[in-house]
Parts: sequence; structure tokens; C-alpha cells
Amino acid sequence: APDPVEAILFMMDQRGLSRRDMEAFIGSRARVSEVLNHRRQLTLPMIRKLHAGLGIPAEVLIQPGF
Repeated sequence: APDPVEAILFMMDQRGLSRRDMEAFIGSRARVSEVLNHRRQLTLPMIRKLHAGLGIPAEVLIQPGF
């Protein structure tokens, strides 16, 4: 299964989204960086926002990305 970060990066690429765009789903710029660099796990609210906003399956996002 793809890890959550791979899934997020894939969707960002498909939709032409920047890291700044991801702040709406993940939080601050620093938090986006931590998540995308595998330094912070996704929280349930982040998973809900990413699933609702980008259509990434929740079961993919729940996988530990470490």
C-alpha cells in the first residue's frame, strides 16, 4: 500500500497543488513540512480534511508513514 505521504504528494502533483495549498488541510507551513518529510504523523482531523478535500482514501492516510 502507498504510504500516506506518497499518496498526498501524488495528489498534489495531479492537482498542481503547492505546499502552501496543503496548509488548509494540514496546518502551518512548518507542520506541512514535517508531515511531508515523514517527521510527523497525520492526526485524525488532518486525515478527515485530506479525505474530504482531496479524496484520498482514509484507509491510505491512516497507515503509519514511518
